[in-house]
Parts: sequence; C-alpha cells; structure tokens
Amino acid sequence: MDSNDILSKVQKVHFVGIGGSGMCPLAEILHHKGYQLTGSDTSESDTLQRIRSYGIPVSMGHRAENIGDAELVVYTAAVKQDNPELVAAREKGVPTVERSVMLGMVPRRYPNSVAVSGTHGKTTTTALITQILVNAGIDPSAVIGGKLPFIGGNGRVGRSETIVCEACEYVDTFLHLEPALSVILNIDADHLDYFKTLENIIRSFHQFALQTSRLLIINGDDANTRKAVEGIPSEKLLTFGFDEGNRYRAVDIADTKRACERFTVLKDGAPLCEVSLRIPGKHNIYNALAAVAVADYMGVDAQTIAESLHQFTGVHRRFEILGTFNGVTVADDFAHHPTELTATLNAAMHMGFREVWAVFQPHTFSRTYMLLNDFAKALSIPDHAVLSEILPVREVNTYNIYAKDLAEKIPGCVWFPTFEEIRDYVMAKAQEGDLILTLGGGDVYKCANMIVETYQAQNK
Repeated sequence: MDSNDILSKVQKVHFVGIGGSGMCPLAEILHHKGYQLTGSDTSESDTLQRIRSYGIPVSMGHRAENIGDAELVVYTAAVKQDNPELVAAREKGVPTVERSVMLGMVPRRYPNSVAVSGTHGKTTTTALITQILVNAGIDPSAVIGGKLPFIGGNGRVGRSETIVCEACEYVDTFLHLEPALSVILNIDADHLDYFKTLENIIRSFHQFALQTSRLLIINGDDANTRKAVEGIPSEKLLTFGFDEGNRYRAVDIADTKRACERFTVLKDGAPLCEVSLRIPGKHNIYNALAAVAVADYMGVDAQTIAESLHQFTGVHRRFEILGTFNGVTVADDFAHHPTELTATLNAAMHMGFREVWAVFQPHTFSRTYMLLNDFAKALSIPDHAVLSEILPVREVNTYNIYAKDLAEKIPGCVWFPTFEEIRDYVMAKAQEGDLILTLGGGDVYKCANMIVETYQAQNK
C-alpha cells in the first residue's frame, strides 16, 4: 500500500510507543479526525494520561495481541524490528510505518502546512509560530519537539486547515514532508554519523527546499542556507536576518540583563513592530524573526505578533528556569551541539549572574569525537564547566572518546561519572547570585531535578 495514500484507506491505527513526545501529537490529530486508535508503551507518563483522556486505550508492555484488528501500525525509531507488535503486524500483513513517515503523511491533509527546519532552533521557532497563530485566531494544529506551556503539551489539534510542525533533518526524516511553507533557520555540521559531511547536509536541505510548494522563509545571514537554496526562484524565497538586504530585519537591538532581548523589526526597510522577548540570546532573535516572517505572510497583524512574542516564555528544556534557591538559580537547556552551547552560554554570561556553572552531558560518541575542539571552545565560555560521561545513544564507543578527553581541553573543567557526584560538587561550590545550568540532549535534566529537590529539602 502506497504510504502517501494509506490514511485514506484505513480507519484503525495502532501506535507502538504512543507516549513518545513525537507520537502523542500525531495520535491526537488522527483521533480528532475520526480514526480509531489504540496504543502501547512501557512506562506511565503524563503523556499517556493525556492520551487516555481522549478515550484511546493504551496497553502497558509490548505484546502481539495489542495490535488487535489494526489496519495500520505506527512505531517510533526506538522500537526494534523484533518488537512483538511489529512482528505480529507483519505476520498479519498489516502495513507498518515509522513515526517520521507518518509525520510526512499527516500534514498533507492540511492545505496550509508550515514545516520548521534547521540545525538549531526548530523547537523554539515552531512553538513561537504556533503561539502567534493561536493568538491570532487561526486555530492551527501543531507538532512540536518540546512541551509548550501555552498549549499544555507538545501538540495541538486545531479546526483550521493550518498545521505547524517541526522538521528534523536527522536520517533525512524531513524528506517525508511536502510542506506549503518551509522555514530554514540555519545549517550546521551535525549528525555526521549519518551525513558524514556538511556538503551532504546542505544537499538534503536543498531537496527539502525543492519539496516545498509555496514559499521558503530562510535565514539570509547564513551562508550554508543560502547555498542550500541555490537554483530556487527568488520569488519563492523570503529572507530574515540582521544584514541589509533581508526582507525582515532586526535593528536597534538593546542589550538587557536577565533574558529580555529588545529590537525593532523592519519589513522591506520600514518598521513593522517593536519586540521585547522574554527568552535570552541573539539566536532567539533569529528564531523570533522567522516566526514574524511566517505570521506576517499569513496575515497576522503586527500588534498580535509583537504581543505574542513578548508573551512567550519558552519551551520545556530551552533555558527553562527551574527555580532559585538560597540565591542560586537552577536552569536546564537542551543545547547539545557546540553552536547551541555557544549561543546559550553567551546569553547566560550576559544575564548578570555572579558566576555561571555549566553542567554538560555530551551526547553521542561520534558528535563528541568529530567536534571535540568546538565543544572545548564553547565550554570555555562559562566561569565553570562540569561534565558527565558521554551518553551512549545509538552507538558503541568505537571512537575511544571519553568525557575526560574533553575535560582536559577546558580550563578548570572537572568530570564525574554520576549525577549524584555532580550535584554534590556544584551545590557545594555555587554561591548566592550564581546560575547552575544543565545542558545536553539526553537525560541531564535529571541532574537539574536532583539539584532542585536537594535545595528544596534543605529549605524545609
């Protein structure tokens, strides 16, 4: 059965790993479009509670009988091919599709699909666009890579013909999408375990651009992005950035303490709106500009755009302030690439804290090995750097790379094998007025939560 047409031929869909952050929004959308859903997962979560609230039955554990009379089975990339539910589906002749393929199918049912791509900033920008469009009354559906407090989760089911979704480039996932509008925020060397070279990454983004039917909104300041859209007709491109020549520009940028970025947005050289962000860093000005360009193109008035941007307080795990205890602020961020670390840590260093303690969990052996010197440079920005061991995701350590190898390249850096040791170390050292910031794409947030819980226990 043709994957492009499969949703028009089935009614009963089973999700393997339905509680996953990428699965839940798709399940919600299909449920509200009238499909009969079932799901399975291995652990309880808030997401599963949300799924069950719609009346969708969820089985705990993976068993062959869970698929019931499903006509289609959707599974996450983390699910192995010997999973009993996938095995049962194949034995019954029931088609199976990976989550990224389903993400490509769902937006095709929306005439106004917006896909947000780029090496960095996808989740924040997707969330910004979603929040603006909701406030504007456009009532979009959304699939976001992180939890947006404004909508109470990482997905939204709207009643309009508009959907906003995050488009991830890893293993060319975004090439399943054929959006009407696309955003390319930036292109950087990442996921080199798959792409091998930056040139291959640019080539994939070029293909993504070709699959966009109506309009490409791109960072005109980013050389790799400009290279990726070479050959695309200029009338199909809309640019944003700081440099002259961009259709949407940020000017009169005011450097303020503790998170606010203030600037004026020019459209074709004329003032469009004044923006005051509540999220820190120059990189978030770029994300906001992309959101402005999308919203303005879709007819949202400038006042609603500006008010929505100011209202936005961030996404879960994107410089998320977890609390202040004994004068020490604890925050968590998803940054796991040198470019992201540089942007986040530079922002943190300009927020007026006495000292910044960066607790970083390296993510994948290949990324750490290939970008070792770049990581070292980024982690030299804060006053103190503390490392955990490298999180072994999707890989074995054929690179013979360890946290100590990175620590040796960073002045004053220390590393510990456990989060408990990191917690004890930074809490013993941090003083009133300091920031403890955990960073990484893995489970380092658990370390941040341990620090918060210990502070709370001390203050009872």
